[in-house]
Amino acid sequence: MIQEAAAYISSKSSVQPEVGLILGSGLGVLADLIEDGVSIPYEEIPHFPVSTVEGHEGELLLGTIKGRPVVMMKGRFHMYEGYGPEVTAFPVRVMKELGVSSLLVTNAAGGVNTEFEPSDLMLITDHLNLTGTNPLIGPNDAALGVRFPDMSEAYSLRLRKIAKNTAKARGFKLKKGVYAGLLGPTYETPAEIVMLRVLGADAVGMSTVSEVIVARHAGIEVLGITCITNMASGILDQPLSHDEVMETAELVREKFLGLVVDLIPQM
Repeated sequence: MIQEAAAYISSKSSVQPEVGLILGSGLGVLADLIEDGVSIPYEEIPHFPVSTVEGHEGELLLGTIKGRPVVMMKGRFHMYEGYGPEVTAFPVRVMKELGVSSLLVTNAAGGVNTEFEPSDLMLITDHLNLTGTNPLIGPNDAALGVRFPDMSEAYSLRLRKIAKNTAKARGFKLKKGVYAGLLGPTYETPAEIVMLRVLGADAVGMSTVSEVIVARHAGIEVLGITCITNMASGILDQPLSHDEVMETAELVREKFLGLVVDLIPQM
């Protein structure tokens, strides 16, 4: 399955990607960075699932950013759509087959840390997998990775240092923290947010962890950046909505684009 999907993608573009990007809700604007891009709808790629969420367009892009060959997922897959974790992370396997050695995962998330504000960008230092499952459950294919992969540095310290210095050079400071990945699709209750804060989470969302687990299993170096699009339930006296997530992602557009375009050549 992996080889078949990769072969189809390779037949559509001569680009041999070194860096992979996965874009979260409202962050598809990063696709504007790609030069000489080729777009492949997910439904055309063998064995690829299809994204059903607003703000996730559902296409794979190949091209270059600042001369660096990249493959970009404009829209990702979530377990709350009915997919298993191994399916949501399947594109990461395909990226590895295409030649990707480093991966930038982005997401939109709620701020659990009360010192955060909407439109902050957070460097993910670690995550809590609270989805109740794992994409590596089942028989292990040793050709893909070891049975018990080490997750002590799920998010590359080397890439985090580069991101921190890049943001500083652009005149702003990245927040940093732990991302909690939950199943969804409901937003969390105020009591659950209190629990997450006790557990050490700084932001909460419904994606990313399965992709990162598979990336590390495959030996891919990972950098994660979260856009804080809203404060989590119970922090502010207002209901949560996906519209707010999309609106805030648009507000941070230029800062986010500038950071990524400077990061890619260094990854």
